[in-house]
Amino acid sequence: MSFLNQLKSQANALESEQTQQLQNYEANAITTERACKVVWHYLQDLARHLSVITPQAPAFSLDGKTKWPPMKLAGFRADTRKKKLRDKDVCDFIAMGWDIVPLVGPPTAGSVSVNFPPELDRVQKRLAFGHVDHERKNVLHPEKNTLQAIRFEYTTQARGNITVTADHDNAQLVFRLANADGFGVVTTTWPAERINNELMDELAKLVVAQPSRFA
Repeated sequence: MSFLNQLKSQANALESEQTQQLQNYEANAITTERACKVVWHYLQDLARHLSVITPQAPAFSLDGKTKWPPMKLAGFRADTRKKKLRDKDVCDFIAMGWDIVPLVGPPTAGSVSVNFPPELDRVQKRLAFGHVDHERKNVLHPEKNTLQAIRFEYTTQARGNITVTADHDNAQLVFRLANADGFGVVTTTWPAERINNELMDELAKLVVAQPSRFA
């Protein structure tokens, strides 16, 4: 075989491999789009019904010691965004958000004080996860004027959300849940082919603080 024929053979093999890979990507994209439609329709319905029910929220605490008053989940809304993938419009992500507010009455003022780095990091992350309005103040020793603690003054109102990001090439959906079971973030990935209403029921249970096998 001439050198030119060797190059032709390599090129043909590479083209065949690329064609097969593209076909796999296209098949995965179709499966992922089908899963996204299931998620989108489910979360639209879920948001509408939960906004009426306003379920009671799980227990919330920024430092694990100072409890918030009993809270409820309200104001559910769902949204989705598109992106371009190989010149086609596909789902980029799907989201559902909600407000976490007192079960009775308006939000109230509260405060927590921390004086160790791990506690400070935990409280700051929870404030960020929950989009909690707050002010940070330094607590100084009355005589030495040295830093004793850091106090966070906040309002007992937060937000929770679910963001579902589509990975079309790998045929999977990445679920990120913020504040579905108290303050915190959980991320889990499911194959697109396993997305159905039964699985979404498990996600809904997680949102309303019932035992769930979703994550």
